[in-house]
Amino acid sequence: MDPAVLALLSMLLMFVLIGLHVPIGVAMGITGIATYATLVGWGPAMTLAALEASHTFGSLDFAIIPLFLVMGSFAAAAGLSTDLYRIANALVGHLRGGLSMATIGSCALFGAVCGSSIATVATMTRIALPEMRQRGYQTSLAAGSIAAGGTLGILIPPSIIMVLYAVLAEQFVLTLFFAAVIPGLIAVVLQCLAIGIYVRVVPNAAPAAAPLSWAERGRTLKGAWGVVVLGLVVSVGIYGGIFTVNEAAGVGAALAGAFFFGRRKANRETLSKVVKETASNTGMIYLVIIGASMLTYFLSASHLPSSIIDWISALDLPPLVIVFALYVMYIILGAVFDSFAAMVITLPFVLPVVVGLGYDPVWWGVIMVMVIEIGLITPPIGINCFILHGMAKDIPLRTIFKGIAPFLIADILRLTLVTVFPQLALWLPGALGLA
Repeated sequence: MDPAVLALLSMLLMFVLIGLHVPIGVAMGITGIATYATLVGWGPAMTLAALEASHTFGSLDFAIIPLFLVMGSFAAAAGLSTDLYRIANALVGHLRGGLSMATIGSCALFGAVCGSSIATVATMTRIALPEMRQRGYQTSLAAGSIAAGGTLGILIPPSIIMVLYAVLAEQFVLTLFFAAVIPGLIAVVLQCLAIGIYVRVVPNAAPAAAPLSWAERGRTLKGAWGVVVLGLVVSVGIYGGIFTVNEAAGVGAALAGAFFFGRRKANRETLSKVVKETASNTGMIYLVIIGASMLTYFLSASHLPSSIIDWISALDLPPLVIVFALYVMYIILGAVFDSFAAMVITLPFVLPVVVGLGYDPVWWGVIMVMVIEIGLITPPIGINCFILHGMAKDIPLRTIFKGIAPFLIADILRLTLVTVFPQLALWLPGALGLA
């Protein structure tokens, strides 16, 4: 059998396994090992599987992932996410739609700390949704701002999915982090702008509140100093060149743990939850990485990526048309799969195509995360919307999907801007000599 045909059949097998609810990492690993064994033999395939597993578990690059995860778990358990929301509310809560804007900002910052879109939506649903509903916010706007805001954390650094992309695509992690800064800021600004426009068109969607005095804002900031310190230490440490990314993750985890114990939030049950949550998420991510590595080996051995590049070249389509076709694919995948899975499953054959078209792999890393973000809130699935609905069952899915409409428009505008003007992602790392 032609190796490329075998690879396509194997990809079909992988999606069948995923459809049967086999864990994605296991499905990729089974497919990769079986197909590689068909091409080169079972002995080399099993040896390769063992080597990839040991390399993944021993990699210092991947050590960042559990450290950032434990930092996020400790931060949430210590109540820092609540503090973050209180700060944002104190600053902009008095504006019409201000609580929704505060939710967007809080989602972006907390999502960057915890690294998970799903965890961010779950956390902010508990914190922000009751506040907005209590103050008379339109349910669709409240739900939409949480679901859409939850997508921002996987883009804004330090982002675990960016770390994963950097390692798998053999790019410098810090370059990806700096490349995501400007698109991340644009995302927050456009989503807040979408709220501002929406509440002008529908004034009763978000009543204006009385502004807090500067003294009250000062007290709020003082009471929430912990989250400010954690954010500054990690961000200034990374971007100021004080820490490497690994060291910043370790310092952040230790500092979040200190707040967790220092605020007397620690008990056996909570600590057990933090450990189990971190171990479970770390195991899932490592399993996906190992499975993806095996998938990459068999795809390389089958020459499927080069066959795809040759086929696309023969179509003689403009590169931008191909890129937009990939956007559609990622939006669909993002609506169905977790962001990690959507990226890892496709990266082995999409990245060679994109680089072969002449695009920068750093720019593509930012773009791919942005498109997956859009998929996370795209009807009729949109996993973030289902998470929110699962936690607030009295809010119908159609209400949530109605609420994310302004944010989808803002996200599509941002994607268009970064596509047409790649320097929005590439200028900052280039200016710092990282590109």
